[in-house]
Amino acid sequence: MRSAAPAWSASWQRRSATPRNTICLWYDGAALDAARFYAATFPDSTVGHILHAPGDYPSGKQGDVLTVEFTVAGIPCLGLNGGPTFQHNEAFSFQIATDDQTETDRLWNAIVGNGGQESACGWCKDRWGVNWQITPRALTQAITDPDRAAARRAFEAMMTMQKIDIAAIEAARRGEAPAQR
Repeated sequence: MRSAAPAWSASWQRRSATPRNTICLWYDGAALDAARFYAATFPDSTVGHILHAPGDYPSGKQGDVLTVEFTVAGIPCLGLNGGPTFQHNEAFSFQIATDDQTETDRLWNAIVGNGGQESACGWCKDRWGVNWQITPRALTQAITDPDRAAARRAFEAMMTMQKIDIAAIEAARRGEAPAQR
């Protein structure tokens, strides 16, 4: 006959499955909405465990969603519904490398089109204030080109953009005038 597992076993197993380092993002009551949006938008993204508050807390009541475990492009995150005290800013951002213009456009448009804001040089902000860098791999290759003049031209082209236009970056890298759209 097998003996029952010790009482500490389930707790230990849950802790051992938790990543050692997790990004914690503070939300004003919208952690679950944000996590669901990220999971629907970014590849290799999921919504995990949802913790409902076991008691009242400064920005919520017992039973409200307190935390949400989720991944964004394979990065473990925890959304904390901490209230309006702290806001996101550009000091933290997710940088998502894209393979082509279609993927760049899809991610950019998903973020901006869902109440977000455009910014400069491939940066945008989602409706919860989290900052994103939608960065085509072609841009990274262009601005790290061993031909420093080509890298400078690509960099200068990027500095004029909001969403990155890969064709314009590649034209600048080659020293060509961008095609008129």
